[in-house]
Amino acid sequence: MSIDKITSDDHLSQSKDLIQENIDQLKKLFPEIVSEGKIDFKSLQQVLGEEIEDEEEFYRFTWAGKSQSRREAHKPSTGTLRPCKEDSLDWDSTQNLYIEGDNLEVLKLLQKSYAGKIKMIYIDPPYNTGSDFVYKDNYKDNLKNYQEVTGQIDSEGNKISTNSDSDGRFHSNWLNMMYPRLRLSRNLLKEDGLIFISIDDNEHPSLRKICNEIFGEENFSSNFIWKKKGTTSNVVGAEVSYLFDNTLCYKKSQKSKILPRIKLSETREYKFSDEEGNYRTSIIEKKNDGEYERKSMQFEILGHKPRKGKRWQIGLEKAKYLESINRFLYDGEKILLKIYDFEDSDTTSAQPNILDDMGSSDSANKTVKSLFDGISVFDTPKPIELIKHLIKISDTENEIILDFFAGSSSTAHSVMELNVSEGGNRKFIQVQLPELTSEKSESRKLGYETISEISKERIRRVSKKLKEDYPINFKVIDLGFKVFKLDSSNIKSWDGSPENLESSLFDSVSNIKSDRTEEDVLFEILLKYGLDLTLPIEERDVHGKKVFNVGMGSLFICLGDEITSKIAEGIGEWKDECDPEVCRVIFKDNGFTDVEKTNSFQILKRFGINEIRSI
Repeated sequence: MSIDKITSDDHLSQSKDLIQENIDQLKKLFPEIVSEGKIDFKSLQQVLGEEIEDEEEFYRFTWAGKSQSRREAHKPSTGTLRPCKEDSLDWDSTQNLYIEGDNLEVLKLLQKSYAGKIKMIYIDPPYNTGSDFVYKDNYKDNLKNYQEVTGQIDSEGNKISTNSDSDGRFHSNWLNMMYPRLRLSRNLLKEDGLIFISIDDNEHPSLRKICNEIFGEENFSSNFIWKKKGTTSNVVGAEVSYLFDNTLCYKKSQKSKILPRIKLSETREYKFSDEEGNYRTSIIEKKNDGEYERKSMQFEILGHKPRKGKRWQIGLEKAKYLESINRFLYDGEKILLKIYDFEDSDTTSAQPNILDDMGSSDSANKTVKSLFDGISVFDTPKPIELIKHLIKISDTENEIILDFFAGSSSTAHSVMELNVSEGGNRKFIQVQLPELTSEKSESRKLGYETISEISKERIRRVSKKLKEDYPINFKVIDLGFKVFKLDSSNIKSWDGSPENLESSLFDSVSNIKSDRTEEDVLFEILLKYGLDLTLPIEERDVHGKKVFNVGMGSLFICLGDEITSKIAEGIGEWKDECDPEVCRVIFKDNGFTDVEKTNSFQILKRFGINEIRSI
């Protein structure tokens, strides 16, 4: 027996293989279609019978490049996400993520760790106006293409152009960009998840058609019409002024729900203090979710925090208001809320799809300018009022919210502000291409060379402002973010690049690239194993070697040289301290001799560790 090495064709060296996963599901559903391990397509046609469409003409939506973009959505990525602590805020404690890179590759890399975990997605993609579209996917080598795009030159050194409407495939180029990204995003949604996509009339019809195909026409929820301008424009030659934008909403399944609109009674805001004698009471505590303490709901009411194992059911801002109008009672043990009889007149109704009071383009710009000392650093942000509304009606109080066209990080701003002002423990994942800012722009004059630099700085400034505005609550609210940057694999043999593969054949010293750190490799292993990037990681010196403990003993990683069986003994003892249900160990393959490798394997087996691999 020996330690197995993770090779380039191992599933742990790549992102999730979605094609193989779909084939495996087909084999389970229809075992009769399998012949010598492969799918017999004719047998599948026979099984499906009348459900097969075999007519020459039938209703469908297609464009130049569709089949290729569909294949791209299922192709694994050999890239990785490298940690960038210097750009991060509260690295050791935050559960928010900011990922800098091409969102197509990033979405592929998130498939193992975040499949079925995202409650809500909001995106504001390029509207394909002829000047805002810089995504040019090279299906042969997306990572190389990403590096060219971020440098704004192609492989011949020519400047990369935007998607001009003079291009013969103007709409097809945009659809080929959107289709695989939406396909991949659907996999990340929870079964009761929702996706919201802002778009103007230019690509609204095309977007609706591809969303019907990807999410299912039956899962279309609504087109939320957002009023973006207060008055008509004075553009010369314009016949119609467009005052509204669209936000398409699709469900992952019929389990997904939009929360009802609550209409409060007209007397609610000013009659409370006049009704002191006529009320009933209700306990405003509830049990903490699982074994996690909701720290954001542990503030004081009437000088008391919730009892052990409990949390408040309302957020800080609402609690402050209710306390100011004498709505709470303390009975010596718990806090009670006064409930007045006339509050029963509150009613619920369906959410309106006309959003005419959710901020505007002007208010969104003013919000960003106020954070950057009155200077306009971003052209087209979305108002946080709009995004906060969509977040609230999606029932996301303790959920993950993803935005893979992050722009100026309006979504992150909205999540943080909602958590602080209304309670909740929402977490965000932002993904943004490090697209270069214009050389003559105000943002470039301030030193921001890329959109992602503006985006990250906005989150930092929002965090600072919220800490100043809510000094009581910020200590228990997550106002930080971990930054990761897309790059090629840290492991030479896992890298899909022919150039790196060739050079690694002559390098027997180390399989890890010389410019990469142990933490770079650590997070690549988390991704490829399908573990959350925000899991707790403890670092300890074990007999002179650095050992990482991920997720309270679920994974141990040692990438040092000259490893001895004493290291294995120390890892086994540490594992017994943590007592995890499942434990895995990974070493650097050339970090020890064959004898020490065999001895380490036997020692770890003795501690009940059965999955031991090397890279």
